[in-house]
Formats: sequence, structure tokens, C-alpha cells
Amino acid sequence: MNDVAPPRISRRRAAVTVVVGLAVAGALTGVLWAWIAPPIHGVIALTKSGDRVHAALGNEADNFFIAAFLLVGLVVVLAVVTAVWTWQWRPHRGPVMCAALAIGSAAAFGAAAGVGALMVRSRYGVIDIAGAPISPEHRVVYVTEAPPVFFAHSGWLIATSVLFPVALAALVYALIAVSTSRDDLGGWPPEEPVLRPPPVTVDGALPSVP
Repeated sequence: MNDVAPPRISRRRAAVTVVVGLAVAGALTGVLWAWIAPPIHGVIALTKSGDRVHAALGNEADNFFIAAFLLVGLVVVLAVVTAVWTWQWRPHRGPVMCAALAIGSAAAFGAAAGVGALMVRSRYGVIDIAGAPISPEHRVVYVTEAPPVFFAHSGWLIATSVLFPVALAALVYALIAVSTSRDDLGGWPPEEPVLRPPPVTVDGALPSVP
């Protein structure tokens, strides 16, 4: 028998709750990322030919990758934890909740990237190479650049970053689902297994066990 209780809210409302909850959690993740993401320290210099060049100091250029990877990692952790938590919401197990989890994971990344980008921009500002206070007497000025939320501005890289936590969340949910023996996944409404009569021989006797 399935001991799961009837749901107190509809499946649609449960799905909306997951999507909205993930979006809010994604925004909070963006705040956390903006606090711990490493900025990029660099210089703006005036060359002998009068050109202005911008370069990162030492291995600071690695922070362009580290910061973006950190954001993806935080959202992935959020998506995977939510997938496991969502499975515990037994009455609403099924494809609708899996779809809500996928949409919510995408919304979480979008919220994290948007909030994170706004916060680091307000914290570090924007590098103005043309307006940097350099002159032939003072050829170098040190600057701090805000960390990026994406690995690059390429559309397919941005799409990959957004879809990565979506895919992992759906994968975790699906792996838990396939490990469940019941066709109804233990959710609501319960579906009791169909009991089939044992096979019989031609003369009506039960088959013997070899």
C-alpha cells in the first residue's frame, strides 16, 4: 500500500513554488558570489607611441575563469540540493516537478548572474581606459576590474553555463526516479500494482518449479 498522504496544494502550485523558490535562492547565491568572487587587478599604461593598454597583473587573468566557474559551481550545488529536496515532496513526484526543477534551475542561474553582475559593478565600477588619469609623466595607473559572471560573451558559452545546472538537476531527479520500484514513484495518486493470476498448464494444474 502507498502510505503517502493527499497533497494539500495542487501540483501546479507546487511547481510554481519550486520555480519561484529557486529564483529567489539564485538571487541570494548571486549576493554570495559577489562577496567571494575574486576581482582582477591590473594596470592601464601609456606606451611610447601614445597608445593606452590594459593588462592584468601576474596571474590575475586566471580570475576571469575562476569567478565564472565559481558562479556555475554555486548554482550547480543549489540545483542538485533542490533536486534531492524536491524528491522528498512525495505527493508531487513526477515529470511536472522535474520540469519545474529544470525551469527553476535556469531561473536561478539567471537571477544569480544578474544580481551578481549588478553588485560587483557597483562595488568595483567600470574600467574606463580612455579616461584613465595617465600622462607622459605618469604612465601607469593601477585598476581593479569586477569579476565576470560568464566565461565569455559568446552566445553558446552563455547558453552552456545556463543549461549546465539545469541538466544536472534533471539528471539527479531522474536517477532517483529510476531507482524507485513503483510506477507511480510513490507519489499521489497511488497506483496499486496489478496482480496477475499465475500461469497454468494445459490440464489446469499449476506449473511445477524446475
